Amino acid sequence: QVQFVESGGGLVQAGGSLRLSCGASGTRFTFNAFGWYRQAPGKQRELVARISTFEDTSYADSVKGRFTISRDNAKKVVYLQMNSLKPEDTAVYYCNKYPHIDDYWGQGTQVTVSS
Repeated sequence: QVQFVESGGGLVQAGGSLRLSCGASGTRFTFNAFGWYRQAPGKQRELVARISTFEDTSYADSVKGRFTISRDNAKKVVYLQMNSLKPEDTAVYYCNKYPHIDDYWGQGTQVTVSS
């Protein structure tokens, strides 16, 4: 059974940084692309960043230049380094395969950025 467990969220002031981690199990990690997604209150879940099996990366315009996605195949972990955080980055952050699989959403990790 595929499972993603996100961690690393918290409360941070605007301009601060957080590093999110996502542990994956039950999947052939090396052979999959992954994405970080977020859902803010009252909004649809959106893709923030994705990373391919070859570590090619892509970012939403709203986070480009501030967020960095990476992966550690040996540890089966996907990271999201978030710098220069803004209040509009406040959301629950999830990881999943890319493209996402609806059955694989985890609990997510809450990120709150205060102004």
